[in-house]
Amino acid sequence: MARFQRGKPKSSNRKKKPRIHEQAKCRFCRLKTAEVDYKDIATLSKLTTQQGKMFSRKRSGNCARHQRSTMHALKRARFMGLMPYVG
Repeated sequence: MARFQRGKPKSSNRKKKPRIHEQAKCRFCRLKTAEVDYKDIATLSKLTTQQGKMFSRKRSGNCARHQRSTMHALKRARFMGLMPYVG
């Protein structure tokens, strides 16, 4: 039986892509923000998709504490009519 190689053949002269390193701390920890303000619509809109869904911690880069604070602020802003429930 003949053996077949899967995928592309590896070449030694191929260059690796430079990796982009993410920030070590979340944006609110860097600014030393105690709690996310529900009236700060510009910041909250950066943490939501076009449909109005919140970004995950991995995608937004927030720590657990500030992600919870962001969730509560977003819910308050939606209730007050500052942010949409649906995009």
